[in-house]
Amino acid sequence: MTESSLLAAGALSSIGTPTLWAVTIAGVLALLVLDFLVTRRPHEVSIREALGWSAFYVALPLAFGAWIWSRYGSQQGVEYLTGYLVEKSLSVDNLFVFMLLLAAFAVPAVLAQRVLLYGIAGALVLRAVFIALGAAALQTLDFAFLIFAIILIATAVKLLRDALSGHEQEVDINKMRSVKLLRRFMPVVDEYQGTRMTVRQGGRRALTPLALVVVAVLATDVVFAVDSVPAVYGITEDPYLVFATNAFALLGLRALYFVLHAALSRLVHLSYGLAIILAFIGVKLGLHWAHGIWSGVPEIPTLASLGVIIGVLVIVTLTSLRATRNAPPGDKEVVAGRH
Repeated sequence: MTESSLLAAGALSSIGTPTLWAVTIAGVLALLVLDFLVTRRPHEVSIREALGWSAFYVALPLAFGAWIWSRYGSQQGVEYLTGYLVEKSLSVDNLFVFMLLLAAFAVPAVLAQRVLLYGIAGALVLRAVFIALGAAALQTLDFAFLIFAIILIATAVKLLRDALSGHEQEVDINKMRSVKLLRRFMPVVDEYQGTRMTVRQGGRRALTPLALVVVAVLATDVVFAVDSVPAVYGITEDPYLVFATNAFALLGLRALYFVLHAALSRLVHLSYGLAIILAFIGVKLGLHWAHGIWSGVPEIPTLASLGVIIGVLVIVTLTSLRATRNAPPGDKEVVAGRH
């Protein structure tokens, strides 16, 4: 790699001023607090309530993207919107795993959104850590993009292999390491106790099933962060835009879960689409790394990436709906496993 490219790699360009970072983080925290206040009284979520919150959490990031576009230009605007679309599509797969966990732990309907909210809060913290680590890697390692490319392509291959083999994703809570570890140190009561994580039983503190499912959800957050953060770094090298796209994609998951709960079971080709998207971004990252060494290597423009991602998502959605058009109402098709 040339000296000029090394210097460029050592200083990531970002629109994130200290003020913008502070305002964004404060806004994310405020939205999380609002969600916790909304769910402080456990209740079943109506479709009307879920649609209202989903509309809000779609309009908000789109409005923010319009502001980015007008304030910083079309390049940053396209990068933000493309990154947001990638993270949102990956978050749908995240929701399917949450759905499996909630079913495996027999989470009461009134507690489902509180469990999802804990998962979202944990995912935000983990994404922030991985984003910081990714930025540090890009600043210090001239082959960081190649590492990210390998991670994404390997994930895409596994996704595709599982989908082609018909591997069904299932959850056995008795085999989960996080659950076995908790049970080793603390007793667990059989019944849910509202939103309480612990209760006193026989004079000692015991965990409720809610604590187990929350820990299980947080454990899955780690796995998803490993490929979602490199994926968005394949769209933009700006750590601020990476954080913003992740935050906005995650914040709306609680409401989106209840909107898509029935539809999730029909997205039987989602794994194929995500495999193509991750592999495409992996190739894009690999070409970007190679371009820094050999200037003759072409790069894939972000606008072209946006077109490919939208096209793939539209195609797999249409083929999924066609494949399940004769499925009985409520039939739970199992999407090919991701992890």
